[in-house]
Amino acid sequence: MRDRRTVKPNLILTGLMGCGKTTVGRLLAAELGWEFVDTDQLIEEATGHSIPELFREKGEPFFRLVEKEAIRGLAGKNHAVVATGGGAVLDGENRRLLQSLGLVVYLKTAPEVLGGRVQRSTDRPLLAGQDAVGVLAKLLREREKYYCEADEVVRTDGRTPRQVAAEIINLARQWGVGTG
Repeated sequence: MRDRRTVKPNLILTGLMGCGKTTVGRLLAAELGWEFVDTDQLIEEATGHSIPELFREKGEPFFRLVEKEAIRGLAGKNHAVVATGGGAVLDGENRRLLQSLGLVVYLKTAPEVLGGRVQRSTDRPLLAGQDAVGVLAKLLREREKYYCEADEVVRTDGRTPRQVAAEIINLARQWGVGTG
């Protein structure tokens, strides 16, 4: 575990698609009076394409390169809540960059719960035409070891976004984040 005194004043949310990074992130930003940053939105703004279009037209490797640039561009940010893409943690440099930005919180959610949240979504390229729960379970097996490198792990199953945000604010205060 990191020394709590070295954590920068940002909150970084990681986890699989549908875990609540954007919803909880917006609540946290509003509660703290901080900026909300969604790396997927940064990617869309930088490329002029939606995430599904990027996956379809340029492929996942291109998307991951643009994602890394978006994360690099967050250096120097203060008092921001950052929602990352679900696969951002696959890259070691991304994980190091995110750790350097602030307190990293993994929103842990069971694949069955995630499947219920995202099954009707049309903007999830990794789920296109597939069994959502099966794909999410596979992604979780591949990524969980990286997600668990977070400073804190917060379960979201059976909880409202407000309950999750409240827990994160309490944890952040224990780390000295959001108190200044």
